[in-house]
Amino acid sequence: MCPFARAAVETACTEPGAAALVATTTCDQMRRAAEFGEAYGTLPVFLMHVPSSWESAGAHKYYRGELTRLGRFLRDLGGREPSKDRLAGVMEKMDAARRALLDARPGMTSSQFAVAVAAYYRGGVLPLGLPDRGGEVLNSVPLAVVGSPFFEGQAEVFGLIERQGGRVALDATTSGEGSWPRPFNRRRLREDPFDELADAYFGSIPDAFRRPNSLLYQWLRRELQTRGIRGIIFRRYVWCDTWHAEAQRMKEWCGLPMLILEPEDDARLRARSISRIEAFMEVLR
Repeated sequence: MCPFARAAVETACTEPGAAALVATTTCDQMRRAAEFGEAYGTLPVFLMHVPSSWESAGAHKYYRGELTRLGRFLRDLGGREPSKDRLAGVMEKMDAARRALLDARPGMTSSQFAVAVAAYYRGGVLPLGLPDRGGEVLNSVPLAVVGSPFFEGQAEVFGLIERQGGRVALDATTSGEGSWPRPFNRRRLREDPFDELADAYFGSIPDAFRRPNSLLYQWLRRELQTRGIRGIIFRRYVWCDTWHAEAQRMKEWCGLPMLILEPEDDARLRARSISRIEAFMEVLR
């Protein structure tokens, strides 16, 4: 799910069994998914309009209005409008889950972290027994995976990298850390949790569709340096124009070896993709 819509969905008190298709205007494919769902599907459909520009007060106000509209849609499906305390409590829970994942990451393999992130996206529930900080794999090559989301097979990709002597120290895809908001401000969380929710999501997520997309490069520069990244695997789907347009610029910008990978099968890597990752890891080792 698009992170800009997840802000409302994570905090909605929906009844068990409620189902809907929620899409956003952050890319043409999601717009088409909403159109297809309305034409041929059986679920209620909501299309959330997310401004690509983000620096103006007007854009922030528009996004807050769309969150409110999405909240009413979810309420009509059986949800309950949360009180300020309830909203703040759910936000604190999700914020704590993200912090716990980051704190535990050095003690996890890349594929373990991928499983934990997937559990978080299923509702903020983390696997029991997250490793303590400090168990990093010695002598492995730290990599970043950047770009389009994983739908399935994320742990398989990460496991392949591990077997070749690497580890994904930064998952900057839109299904990983690249879709997380900044930590919530505790004071603002208590004073006006809804405004803090909207500002944290709309004002800090470094998505490639944003204009200008300076947030993406500022965030990447900091995280690549902090985590000692030595190479980048750039994922883009053939149909994803947003990340396709970003590939060459990022390759010139990053100053690191970069493999541009177009997944042929998300559930099971094909032989050509496996060979390219193996060859890339051989260069880095």
